[in-house]
Amino acid sequence: MIVGYARVSSVGQDHETQVERLKAAGAEKVYSEKRSGLDEERKALADALGFVREGDVLAVTKVDRLARSAAHLHQIVQALGKKGVGFKVLDDASLDTTTRTGKLVFGILASIAEFETALRKERQMEGIAKAKAKAETKGEPWSTGRPVTLDHDRIRKLKAEGLSVRKIAKEAGCSPSAVQKVLSN
Repeated sequence: MIVGYARVSSVGQDHETQVERLKAAGAEKVYSEKRSGLDEERKALADALGFVREGDVLAVTKVDRLARSAAHLHQIVQALGKKGVGFKVLDDASLDTTTRTGKLVFGILASIAEFETALRKERQMEGIAKAKAKAETKGEPWSTGRPVTLDHDRIRKLKAEGLSVRKIAKEAGCSPSAVQKVLSN
């Protein structure tokens, strides 16, 4: 069975064209929704992934309708593969895990996604090491948190002058909850 998934990002858009194309490609059941691709809580996608069974194929019109990134795409296709479910992109015949060539293409994409993740982690670790080294040369303690920029004395003085918490927050350039924290200490 071919199961389709269609998605558009905004309320003003219409996913009917995608639904029609998926049905024309043989989709017997189509899940559709209007959600951002960046949204991790996509109910129709979760339902489609939960519905597909061994031997089924999940189809989309374009790869960006399904995944947020190469890594996210690999994660979804890997989960489908474990269930014995194929994956197909109508607008790109090379992205079809039901064929040898499609499996090769996805293997390459998976390698690229892994490589991107490793590079990102490496850059992050380098940045942390540089920040630690910079803090140590200045004789400061290392902290991963945001540096404190609130002037506690000024906040207390403004409160003593009778300003409201909201006005103090506006004056100090911080949130009212930050002001309340300072005043409670």
